Amino acid sequence: MTDDTPETPTALLDQARQHATDVATEHFPDLPVEAIDWEVSHRAQQAGVTKYDPTTEAITIALTWTAYEKHGWEQFSSTIRHELIHAWQYHEFGDADHGATFTRWTDRLDTSQHCERFTTPKWWLICKDCGGRIPRYRRSKTVRNPEQYSCSKCGGAIRVEEGNGH
Repeated sequence: MTDDTPETPTALLDQARQHATDVATEHFPDLPVEAIDWEVSHRAQQAGVTKYDPTTEAITIALTWTAYEKHGWEQFSSTIRHELIHAWQYHEFGDADHGATFTRWTDRLDTSQHCERFTTPKWWLICKDCGGRIPRYRRSKTVRNPEQYSCSKCGGAIRVEEGNGH
C-alpha cells in the first residue's frame, strides 16, 4: 500500500473529505462541502449513499468500508465524486436523482451514473410493465406483499424474483 492509501475508516473519511473539497472547489464552488457530514458504514450494500434531512438541510455522505476494501482508493474515489453530485443536487434543489441534472456531471467528474453493487441482492422487485428492477437485501413489506405495491416509475404491477437472477 502507498502512503496515500487509507488503512482505517477514519483515514478513509479524512481522504474522502479532502477529495470532495478539491472536486467541489473546482466544480461546485457554492456547495458548502465543509458542512457535509461523513460516516463509514459497515453494513450498506452500495459503495456510497447521500442522505438529506429537509427539515435541517443537513447532508450526510455514508461510504461503505467493505466496498473501499474491495475496490481500493482509485476506483472508490469515483464513488465519492458520484455522491458529491447528489450532495450538490440536495443543496441546490432539495432533491436528488440520477436524471438529466445528475448525468450532465458524470463525464466531467469521471464517475458513473450508478454505483456498482458489491453484494448480490437477495430479491429483485421487477415491474411487469416497464421491466424496472430494484434490488432488495432484506425481506421488506414490498418483498413479502408485492401485490400491494406498484412501480414508482410507471405504476405497473410488481413481481419478486430471487436474487441470483440478473
